Amino acid sequence: MTTGMEMPEQPRSRRQTRAAILTHLLQSGGSFRPPLAKAVRLSEASLSRILFDLKAEGLIEEVRRPAPYVGGPTGLVSLDGSVALAALELTGQWLSVGVGSLSGEMHYTERVPLLKKPTVETVGRVFREALTLLRDWTRRRRISLAQIGITIPGLGRLSAAGNPIIPCDVERIGDMLGGMFAGVPVEFTNSVVAHATFHRCRTQDYPFSGAHLFVFVGQGVAGAWMDDPLEADALQPVELGHMVFNADGPRCRCGHHGCVEAYTSLPALAELLGVTEAELLQLGSEWVSTIPRSSRMRQELRQRLFRLGLSIGNTLNVKPCNGVAISGWPSLLSEEDRKAVVDGIDACLLGGRKLAQVSLAFVPPSNGNDPQAALAFAAFCLASRGGMPAASTEAA
Repeated sequence: MTTGMEMPEQPRSRRQTRAAILTHLLQSGGSFRPPLAKAVRLSEASLSRILFDLKAEGLIEEVRRPAPYVGGPTGLVSLDGSVALAALELTGQWLSVGVGSLSGEMHYTERVPLLKKPTVETVGRVFREALTLLRDWTRRRRISLAQIGITIPGLGRLSAAGNPIIPCDVERIGDMLGGMFAGVPVEFTNSVVAHATFHRCRTQDYPFSGAHLFVFVGQGVAGAWMDDPLEADALQPVELGHMVFNADGPRCRCGHHGCVEAYTSLPALAELLGVTEAELLQLGSEWVSTIPRSSRMRQELRQRLFRLGLSIGNTLNVKPCNGVAISGWPSLLSEEDRKAVVDGIDACLLGGRKLAQVSLAFVPPSNGNDPQAALAFAAFCLASRGGMPAASTEAA
């Protein structure tokens, strides 16, 4: 029975209220006080009290800006540029390490190459080398880090030590960090979660604000369920790239044959285009205009994109949602070529896209700019705990 009255909202803890403010500033890039108060559902007096604390802790700053309208507010609230975060992003070729600000500005980056066939031991050594570079750089400049974010491809349901994509012992790396950066909060995540966070926080006019599926097509193919950033399970990785379409198909890096990733990842695209993966990465988004594609190659490309669409559609059959954002090389193609993805989604969605009311958007690729995704994830971690110490259990 409905009474027409809304249920009273659950009271928020101080940490949750601070998190709401910081995550809103992270995603908006800055806000005047009245719209900020409205967005986080606080009175301006309550907001003022919390902003006073956040300013005193060096987490936010307020800069005078021309009023948006006559008699309007002039203080633009944004995240403080002096907060330092560290980011480590593991890819197929190297481990990127960097230090940057909450707004995404990078102050320092370094890349430590991986061996062609990495092992848990060699990846561990690469992490030690990168963390030593990070420690030395921050010590020389007397910079204290507020958060460290680390992204690892394929990190998820399997045991932390048994990652099939790039062999990596997360527990051992965690111990290493504890020894070298005692007291600094550290969070590990799957690479796709970091790229989803990067787009949500850094892409201007990101197409979705509610729950949706984010799909990343880069060196791997994966997805993430995105929900309210303040929910505990706001970001959930989903390995849609490892749906098998042909058991006799090309071998995938997960060990199976014929996964959608084996057809649509960057290494698979490079092979189809007749270039090396390194050449393709170097070209960035320019490959679309510089590498000629025969009509046969375009046909093959469309078949692969159709499979990508099928894997997305199958994922939506399991867990429906109203929006899909796709980032990666397919975003660079013409609408005519991209239509194959849409057709693939339509082919397996119950009733097709129209009936299921799924909205589809392509967003720019974010691979190749590492460790930007890990930096965005670190900023999100700091914001979502309200900028408070990780161990703090304060409820009031």
